[in-house]
Amino acid sequence: MEYKNVDIIIGYGKKARRAYGMNEIALVPGTCTLDPALIDTSWSIGGIKRDIPILASAMDGVVDVKMANLLSDLGAIGVLNLEGIQTRYDDTTPIIEKIASVGKTEFVELMQKLYAEPIKPELIKKRIENIKSSGSIAAVSLTPLGASKYGKIVADSGADLLFVQATVVSTNHLTPESISSLDLQQFCKDMPIPVVFGNCVTYEVALELMEAGAAGILVGIGPGAACTSRGVLGIGVPQPTAIADCAAARDEYYKRTGVYTPIIADGGIITGGDICKCIACGADSVMIGSPVARAVEAPGRGYHWGMATPSPVLPRGTRINVGTTGTIEEVLIGPAKLDDGTHNLLGALKTSMSTLGAQNIKEMQKVEVVIAPSLLTEGKVYQKAQQLGMGK
Repeated sequence: MEYKNVDIIIGYGKKARRAYGMNEIALVPGTCTLDPALIDTSWSIGGIKRDIPILASAMDGVVDVKMANLLSDLGAIGVLNLEGIQTRYDDTTPIIEKIASVGKTEFVELMQKLYAEPIKPELIKKRIENIKSSGSIAAVSLTPLGASKYGKIVADSGADLLFVQATVVSTNHLTPESISSLDLQQFCKDMPIPVVFGNCVTYEVALELMEAGAAGILVGIGPGAACTSRGVLGIGVPQPTAIADCAAARDEYYKRTGVYTPIIADGGIITGGDICKCIACGADSVMIGSPVARAVEAPGRGYHWGMATPSPVLPRGTRINVGTTGTIEEVLIGPAKLDDGTHNLLGALKTSMSTLGAQNIKEMQKVEVVIAPSLLTEGKVYQKAQQLGMGK
């Protein structure tokens, strides 16, 4: 059935399209169920197959060399930020201590100061080699400007995947004549390793990035707890709608070329239920920050901050105290110590898939989704009842 856009009138001079957030949708059980032992959650990106469709965000409070190795051993992927403290300081321990201890009013100024330290190419090489020396997958992240500067070092150091990330990435970027922009298509051709682009939220841009040679697409602008882009810039599309739009571009591109480009939902994903909804809307995997930051082994020591937090011109991130709730193994594969959906994320996905009758990720992408804004109200009613000691 052909999709028809339905305009909503905001006022005489402006129309809008209805988009849906995570709390406004629900998944409908199918006509059959499966034993969780039959569920296959594996996926592939850039020729690399993983059993867990989860990546850890390229944020300094989330992934360091140790965390990248742990995630790789568990069957997931950790993405290391190559423009963060890991490549500005050889010893990051005192830097993390400063970030964790500073007051809220001094935080932004401190971050701007810490991140003013120049990036050291030798540390880029060292971090990648440290990850590879343990036999782990070395997935790293750079901004478009950083990619133009350090792309060759990343490839020469043996990285497996490069994520080129910014708040918004597109193939059509205008700059003053004195400033050169990264040619994404040429960059993909020149790089000997797979390149993932992000972030985007629309069908058109996702398709253009695939045509440029992207090995994967990151979807999501500003939905994460540590990112304030939506508040600062007013930019963003609710994740379920953004994922569905970009997944449609993936399917169209595959139909035309035979090349399948995975969609990675990035941002605003906290619980196992969120992961299930993202995949049901068309994602092949998800990228998470806060849930991993809560692991005992996370470098942030219970703190989590966005990639754009230290911007010297317009910070678009914040530091949040997420605390520590368990090991990274408990967060990803259990056993869960909490009942709020933030532990055993893989178990939650497998249980949901078995209940929905979806044996693999492709079948999960086809399950029925309903608009259920009442669920948000019901949840609030339940929480209020709990606060009042009324139980169920």
